Amino acid sequence: MAKSGSAAGQLKSLIERIERLEEEKKALTADISEVYAEAKGHGFDTKIMRQVIRLRALDKAERQEAEAVLDLYLSALGMRS
Repeated sequence: MAKSGSAAGQLKSLIERIERLEEEKKALTADISEVYAEAKGHGFDTKIMRQVIRLRALDKAERQEAEAVLDLYLSALGMRS
């Protein structure tokens, strides 16, 4: 019986931690949206900014590979000069 009570307490603790983290995630998402809105207000293209951020998250080799594949696809579609 004590073991199930301990498991229940542990489960409750884990659930509460997840809930707190979800709230923090919501707040961070709102903060990020505000920064994008500010960037847009300054005339920056937020769609391109998001692409840059995705590319910066990659290491150099992954980024070079992604750029090479993109260039290949664009060339195949006649979109590269």
